[in-house]
Amino acid sequence: MSARGQDTPARARGWFGRPLLSLAIALCWLLLQGSLELAHLLAALAIGLVVPRLVAPFLGPHTHLRGARTALRLVLIVLYDIVVANLTVAWIVLNPRSQPQPAWVPVPLQLTHPTGIVLLATIITTTPGTISCVIDEARSEILVHALDCDDTAAMAAEIKRRYEAPLMEIFG
Repeated sequence: MSARGQDTPARARGWFGRPLLSLAIALCWLLLQGSLELAHLLAALAIGLVVPRLVAPFLGPHTHLRGARTALRLVLIVLYDIVVANLTVAWIVLNPRSQPQPAWVPVPLQLTHPTGIVLLATIITTTPGTISCVIDEARSEILVHALDCDDTAAMAAEIKRRYEAPLMEIFG
């Protein structure tokens, strides 16, 4: 265990063992409620405090992130890519002349941090038109299915450049 309590379970660190998780849960609750009334604020506070303590045994050791600017840039890139991919998929689905070329795209991984790999797979799956199907630890790659891809090498390079490289900077 380190002096900063990295390996200490959230329950042992008190009610604010995972402050960012508590904040994210509380904000999500308020967004779902669509209101800042006192009752909703109090419920958000209670849920934001209780849920992280309940799920603490399932979370594993606390991960310290580096590169807040890189993380913010990655979030903006992912949000942009989701919007563009939604429009692209809508065009493919609604255009009777479209002839998508589905493909399996193996993406070799340099990223080794387990949380970073899971986030990469989640980003790929969240972006419409692609889904991460297998994280192959033996080959150190993610197998991605793409709705429309005419150059698998270019798509793999793009995934590595846009998503894996920032995740490597964030998780080391």
